[in-house]
Formats: sequence, C-alpha cells, structure tokens
Amino acid sequence: MRRIVRKGFAVGVSNPKGFLIFAAVLPQFVNRSAGDVTLQLLLLGIVCAAVTLVPESARGSSPGRDGLRGLPRRLSANGAVSGTVMVGLGVRLAFTSYDV
Repeated sequence: MRRIVRKGFAVGVSNPKGFLIFAAVLPQFVNRSAGDVTLQLLLLGIVCAAVTLVPESARGSSPGRDGLRGLPRRLSANGAVSGTVMVGLGVRLAFTSYDV
C-alpha cells in the first residue's frame, strides 16, 4: 500500500496539469487587497486538490476501474473530452487579458 501511495504521489507531483493550474489559472482568483497572496494560493490549491480527490478516488477504485476496463470506447471518449477541455481552456487563457 505504501508503494502505491508513493507512486501516486510521484505521478501527481510530476503531472503538468498541476503546474498549469497553479501557474496560469489560480492566480486569476487571487485578490491582493484581501490578504496574503501566498495563503490565498495555498487555500485555492487545497480546494483544487479536494475537488480532484473525489473523482480520482472513485475512478481508481476497483469497481470503477473494472467497470471502465471493459469499455474502451468510453475510456477513449473520456480522454478525448478531457483533452479538448484542456486545449479549450488553454486557448481561452491565451486570449484573456487581465491586470496583474
């Protein structure tokens, strides 16, 4: 179990989506006049991790994983939708202007 948790942590920390969220998306929600920027980013990161934990845990659970294993089209569609959403968010972010 420790090995699985260690591997999961390593994959999560090295995932480029996490860097994208923290570097490009979360700073848009920081209000400098509301207090410490570092604390705001930390709290936003914790919220992001908590929101991600539920579906990732459900998908990684044995019944969920076994249910999707027999449905390659659904897995492929899930990957296509996720990729399209990420590209769409990136394009939107590229054309968004905001004051820092």
